[in-house]
Amino acid sequence: MMSKTDHFVSERQALIYAQLHRHGRVLAQELAQSFDVSEDTVRRDLREMAARGECERVYGGALLASGTTVPLKTRMGEMPDRKATLGQAAASFVQNGMIVFLDAGSTNLAIAKNLAVGLKLTIVTNTPAIAAELAGNADIELILIGGRVDPAVGAAIDTTAIRQLELIRPDLCIVGVCGLTLDRGLCADIYEDAVFKRMACEASAKTLAAVTSEKLGATAAFQVASLSSTLTLVLEEDADRHMIGALADTGINIHQAGSSSGISSHMHLSKDQSR
Repeated sequence: MMSKTDHFVSERQALIYAQLHRHGRVLAQELAQSFDVSEDTVRRDLREMAARGECERVYGGALLASGTTVPLKTRMGEMPDRKATLGQAAASFVQNGMIVFLDAGSTNLAIAKNLAVGLKLTIVTNTPAIAAELAGNADIELILIGGRVDPAVGAAIDTTAIRQLELIRPDLCIVGVCGLTLDRGLCADIYEDAVFKRMACEASAKTLAAVTSEKLGATAAFQVASLSSTLTLVLEEDADRHMIGALADTGINIHQAGSSSGISSHMHLSKDQSR
């Protein structure tokens, strides 16, 4: 027979599960405040749910199980302040004269919004929302990669888009990712999206990823790019220190938004430097 306590636990976990399906991710601190319980209680809930395959635990919370992606339109409304801070930090790596591929992602949309005024750039994107943000800027030559727009990714990732991407050699690829682990590097949930992202990274001289803290250590089904010296990570100020240390040991360039300097050198990549 289920006790009253068990009933409350199952009810709370059902509500957490509903939030996961609505938003794709949950944060332990926010759940604790919402349910008026301790973060330890929420973490116990998430452990039990992960054991049942209902979520994947990550630093600070949990994500939907691998193979699912929250629609871009939904993600655009989540954590706007945090993404704006990341976007501002990541945008500082975009320098005058660059050809930049700006991949799908709500954080990448924040980067587009924070590009410095007056930069002469060529921006290539497969994401209509990002193109709409940049359209009309006289200093930016905007190239929109076309094709069928995937409703979850919010971008064109089909064979038509791939053929167009093959003709472009950006100085910098700003890639959106679903997870980041030490052994697999940058990852995505959808196979076709991962293929497109991988090609964009390989075509570019340098790659940058702005990653929110809950994606650190999160697994996703398909690899996009391994950790290498051509990769720069822009992380949040509260990113897990142990994870940052392990990432820094791989030799990649790491910068924390809000900090006065990066974990390794915060190098601006001019067009001449990037190749």
